[in-house]
Amino acid sequence: MHPPLPAPRAHLALRCGLLLGPVVLAFFSGGFFDDARLWALAAAWLAVLGVARYAAVPLPRGRAALAAIAGLLLLTGWIGLSRAWAPLQDAAGDDFERSLLYAGFLVASVAMWRERGAARTAELAVAAGAALVTVYGLSGRLVPWLVEQSSSMSAGGRLDQPLTYWNAQGALAAMGAVLMVRVAGDRTRGPGERVIAAAVTAPLAAGVYLSFSRGAVLALVCGVLVLLACSPTYSQLRAIGIAVVTGGPVVVVSALTPAVRALEGGAADRNAQGALVLGVLLVACLAAAFLTRLASRDEEEGAVRLGRLPLPQRGVGVTVLVACSIAVVLPVLVSGDSRSEPAFGATTQRFTDVGSNRDRYWDVALATFADHPVIGVGSAGFVVEWQRERTVNDGVRDAHSLPFETAAELGVIGLVLLVGLLGSVAWCGRLVQRTDPALATGACAALTVWLTHACLDWDWEMPALTLPALTLAAVLIARADDESARHATARPG
Repeated sequence: MHPPLPAPRAHLALRCGLLLGPVVLAFFSGGFFDDARLWALAAAWLAVLGVARYAAVPLPRGRAALAAIAGLLLLTGWIGLSRAWAPLQDAAGDDFERSLLYAGFLVASVAMWRERGAARTAELAVAAGAALVTVYGLSGRLVPWLVEQSSSMSAGGRLDQPLTYWNAQGALAAMGAVLMVRVAGDRTRGPGERVIAAAVTAPLAAGVYLSFSRGAVLALVCGVLVLLACSPTYSQLRAIGIAVVTGGPVVVVSALTPAVRALEGGAADRNAQGALVLGVLLVACLAAAFLTRLASRDEEEGAVRLGRLPLPQRGVGVTVLVACSIAVVLPVLVSGDSRSEPAFGATTQRFTDVGSNRDRYWDVALATFADHPVIGVGSAGFVVEWQRERTVNDGVRDAHSLPFETAAELGVIGLVLLVGLLGSVAWCGRLVQRTDPALATGACAALTVWLTHACLDWDWEMPALTLPALTLAAVLIARADDESARHATARPG
């Protein structure tokens, strides 16, 4: 028999696996289909076994951290139990497998990110993973002579590779952009980290735009608001300004080049226009790096204003609530322009035309919840209700809203479990924000991006998008538990 791995090497292997897993899944249609999801499920629970063997504290002990893990485990159990009355057994089984994947991943991740240095690395790694996936998607447009990609017919020219769903692709880029802007504006980071993060923000902004996902743009705005609320400093504001100034030209040039924007034209057009946008993108990256290095050097020398912005001290919670509420309230207010067919194609008009069929999906979901308020119709049952009750020709399978779909399929019990999970993570985020805002800010802002977008789309069904969010949630849970343990030890008696 081989001797067991030393704990530090085992920790490194587990952490690398947890960070690389979502990136690998992104290149297998985001982990949506059976084979990739089952491999990821097996790997997640193997990681749990590794944690049980090597982690000093396999499970958290604080109330907030335990509540978060228990919330996901109980929600997973309820999803599995709902298969007993679900109308589609295979689809319900897929939902259960996906939730089991998330539960195992979260348990293993919480144990691995207890150390502050490791948690800081996790924030960078999630951002780098989003950047890698986005840059690969962009490469098929900017260097088509080198990277050949096949865009799906349903994408209509929108950036959807490698996740194969444009809205999820945009949301992942938005999460990465918020994290990179956070790192660029974090004075506790080294100059090299800040410069690289600022440079990478431009391609992430291009990824958000070229996905033509209005939800991703809205989520990005909400994430930036929370970022500034959690870190109301001149340094952070400068980082946001640099990202806007350098990323804006890339977006404008992308909008003016049909071959890049919508994959129009022949090979010659695509090569020429891709080279043009690539040149502008590289200049933007260099400009962002230069401006960030200049700003960080001036901060070190005291040549620019430091300290906090004159914002209310207690505005973080209010900002988070307002930002997330926008995701639900705004589409309801503007949803009068429903279509008989879903919107198609990559045109700039999508950003001025906010009508969609989401209000129809939500009407059916809420009506289903009213008919089955306690236990719902069972996991994955929304599609059956939609096929029976729909009034438009739109063959969706999901309600395009995590809370509404949960209410329809799992009833008030599932909704309470979901709210308990999200509330517990928010509780942990608040605890860490009080004691270690430098660590909590990026995770809170990026999770706001995910939650805002999940209120508008089926992000829960896309592991390559939800697993990075769970990594950031695990950072907050682990660090909140560590702070709780430290305070409990410090108390007399």
